[in-house]
Parts: sequence; C-alpha cells; structure tokens
Amino acid sequence: MGTILLEGGAEFGAEMATPDRRAIELAGGLGASVCIIPAAAAPDHNHQRAAQNGIHWFKKLGADNVSALPLIDRQSADDPAVVEALRRSKMIYLLGGFPRHLAQSLAGSKSWQAILTAHQAGAVIAGSSAGAMILCEHYYDPHQKNIFSGLGLLSGCCVLPHHDTFGKSWAPMLAQRLAGVVLIGIDEQTGMLNDGPAGRWQAYGAGGVTLYKNERRQLFAAGKPFDLEF
Repeated sequence: MGTILLEGGAEFGAEMATPDRRAIELAGGLGASVCIIPAAAAPDHNHQRAAQNGIHWFKKLGADNVSALPLIDRQSADDPAVVEALRRSKMIYLLGGFPRHLAQSLAGSKSWQAILTAHQAGAVIAGSSAGAMILCEHYYDPHQKNIFSGLGLLSGCCVLPHHDTFGKSWAPMLAQRLAGVVLIGIDEQTGMLNDGPAGRWQAYGAGGVTLYKNERRQLFAAGKPFDLEF
C-alpha cells in the first residue's frame, strides 16, 4: 500500500518543497514517474496553466519524469492512454480548484480504478486543496455550499483546506452537519503524510494540522506524529 499526501493549498512554492520532496522520496526517488491531474482547474479554463506550473515545480525539485495528463472531465477519465499512465505512475498529484467537478470527473471512472491500483502497488496519492478534499469520505463544496460524498480513500474524514486563512470558518457548520466525522484543517503551504511510525500522520511545511471531532479540537505542528482517531 502506498502513501497519501494531503495539502492545504498555496502549492508549488516556498515551504511546499518539504512535503513534496518527501513524497517524491516515498514514490521511489527523482526518477519516479509523477502524473499531474488538472481536472479541478478545468471549469475556469485554468487547467493548462496550472498543469504547467506543477510540471515546472516538480522538475525544480529534481524530479525528471513528470507529466500532466489530459484528464479534465468524466469523458477523458476513461481515456485508455490516461488510465494506463495512472496505473504505471509512482506519484499521482490532484491539483486544486473546483472540488465538485473533480469528484464528478473521477467517480466511477477507469482512471479512479487505476489510481487505486497504483496506490495498492505502492504509489503516492497526493492532492492539494480540492484535490485533497475529494479523497476523503466527505467534502464541502463552497461554491454550492453543500456537503457531498467524496471518493473515500480516507473514511470518516473531511478536509478543510486553507485552514489558516478561510477554511477554519467552515469548522463550526461542518462539525454540526458531520457529527462524528474527523475534520482535518490543513494550513496553506502545509502537507500531511501517513509516513510516520506505524502509519501515523505527520505535518510538513510552514503550518500545522488541526483536527476537529464533535466538541474536541487538537493542533499538530510539523514533525509531530498523530492519528486521525482521537
């Protein structure tokens, strides 16, 4: 089984080098294949620019096998070439943007099955902001102001990205509507990986991770292992 990287946003710069370098290492090193999925940026026609930013960033970190896949909607998520590239990838990175569009593009697709297959074989599955949100059992779409079912790679969880800027404002409402669910507040320029002892999570980067469950709240600084059950 591979590793999961969840990031809080403001990717591809500054302190994000720390979690991203660690993810590349876990994926097999600088020669490992990194595939970027830009679908979340497609609704406002930003996917090509965002994908190029991702390619530039990972190459700047030293990765030499980086590509952006033409996965921008539900139809392209069943493209055989895209599916095969994902199946062979060692690190799959879901860009931020519009969570609802990303979730609808991947749900039930051959690409999502390929992502799960790659993860089972040891690949790192990474997502920033919207990309992290839809990997969980639940996600909140601020555009539609509603809660939806995510892809469920992490059960019993819901990510609040950009926690230190605006994501924390969602916490009271989501705590009421998602009783018993762990809310994961991830600061910008911060990532969390389940690469700690016994699969525990650790924060990397500029900020920290705040967990909410019912009336409880815990903050974890970078480098301090934690569990999602608390």
